[in-house]
Amino acid sequence: MSSKYPRSVRRCLPLWALTLEAALILLFYFFTHYDASLEDQKGLVASYQVGQDLTVMAALGLGFLTSNFRRHSWSSVAFNLFMLALGVQWAILLDGFLSQFPPGKVVITLFSIRLATMSAMSVLISAGAVLGKVNLAQLVVMVLVEVTALGTLRMVISNIFNTDYHMNLRHFYVFAAYFGLTVAWCLPKPLPKGTEDNDQRATIPSLSAMLGALFLWMFWPSVNSALLRSPIQRKNAMFNTYYALAVSVVTAISGSSLAHPQRKISMTYVHSAVLAGGVAVGTSCHLIPSPWLAMVLGLVAGLISIGGAKCLPVCCNRVLGIHHISVMHSIFSLLGLLGEITYIVLLVLHTVWNGNGMIGFQVLLSIGELSLAIVIALTSGLLTGLLLNLKIWKAPHVAKYFDDQVFWKFPHLAVGF
Repeated sequence: MSSKYPRSVRRCLPLWALTLEAALILLFYFFTHYDASLEDQKGLVASYQVGQDLTVMAALGLGFLTSNFRRHSWSSVAFNLFMLALGVQWAILLDGFLSQFPPGKVVITLFSIRLATMSAMSVLISAGAVLGKVNLAQLVVMVLVEVTALGTLRMVISNIFNTDYHMNLRHFYVFAAYFGLTVAWCLPKPLPKGTEDNDQRATIPSLSAMLGALFLWMFWPSVNSALLRSPIQRKNAMFNTYYALAVSVVTAISGSSLAHPQRKISMTYVHSAVLAGGVAVGTSCHLIPSPWLAMVLGLVAGLISIGGAKCLPVCCNRVLGIHHISVMHSIFSLLGLLGEITYIVLLVLHTVWNGNGMIGFQVLLSIGELSLAIVIALTSGLLTGLLLNLKIWKAPHVAKYFDDQVFWKFPHLAVGF
């Protein structure tokens, strides 16, 4: 028997989403305009290509990476695209309003679109912990709150610590991971007895999820270098990210086989570990002076990711009461912290080599930024989780988790679906 179509999607979502979109259109009409300056044609094309890479990563990479839910693949891909489209619009407006004082018209450039795309990507990372357990109306709330929280974090860090765009967003891996984990912790706890089989069938890895991982692997150097201004820093970021990702692939295949009692390769571990190097070097990719350091980071990150994919779900199930953890969280939560630690170590070494005596001050600033990012992520994630639990959203029943039939019209019900 097909699942009952929830009232939240049938009644609330169309009015809620279209009203919000109309409000965004009005805001764009009154408060935005395009950059009228003449840019170099080659620079414009190069800037557009970077933005295109980010869009491919967000729409195809993160979208298909979460499609390993056997009965929730349609919703995973489509809902990710929905969140990306909404998040980019809100992020452009928010970044423009927060970055200028006194407030005025927001100037839209290709760089601002890149910045907005990366802000929206944080929502897609966080949503990996809740997809299958929420409906579109709840995801709209999550997009608005998380993009606002991340924009506020960037503004606070920029004003207090006086950092540039790249440094403002270097915490977005950690922010997105812990925001998503907090939201998932607030949602209804593990599935009731009798529905565990549905949950198991929902998490079978698929070829489409591996396709998403491949898209992310190919374009990850772009996301790590997207906001860097200096050509030398961009070059270092792209090279170091590529070397780290290459080592992560070797570590993923061999480490996955090593972790299995019968020395077989697990696709779930491969999903996680092939991307580990890109996350680990994301914060410090422009500071790494030699490729061998990036390769060592890729090796360590791959091993940590495999260990996290093996142990983290059990810990979260029993200790935190979160019944499903996406592979993205075994990547971003652990390896984001590894990247932050690496950045602090490299910053200390760079300060020593340059003869600067303010090592302690630089370390305290970095620790303060990281702590602030985690605190805001946990606080805003808790607020979002409480909002999503309101009955007004008519959330799917726990027995209907990870079920496309709740949201989609099928021409017929396939046998065994």
